[in-house]
Amino acid sequence: MSDFAWMAWTWQTALFFAGIACLLAVMTAAAIYWPETERVGVLRIPTTRGDRLFISLLGAAFIHLAWLGLVGPDLWWAFGLSLAYAALVFRYV
Repeated sequence: MSDFAWMAWTWQTALFFAGIACLLAVMTAAAIYWPETERVGVLRIPTTRGDRLFISLLGAAFIHLAWLGLVGPDLWWAFGLSLAYAALVFRYV
């Protein structure tokens, strides 16, 4: 475990990376079982499920950073807003 001493590994950090790993596993399984086709949405660019996942994760990062700067450290509302944003991205983008 001393090789990982350069990073502050807390249970929250481990949970975050485990969540990202699970998302990637689910997206891989979805691509295998339900082959994807590109879809053109509101942005008028063809996107795949992976593209929409990336857009939603990037948006969630900006939502959380803006929430920290404008509201404060209580991030549960930002988490809910990020989930709603991701649902909209997957539905309309």
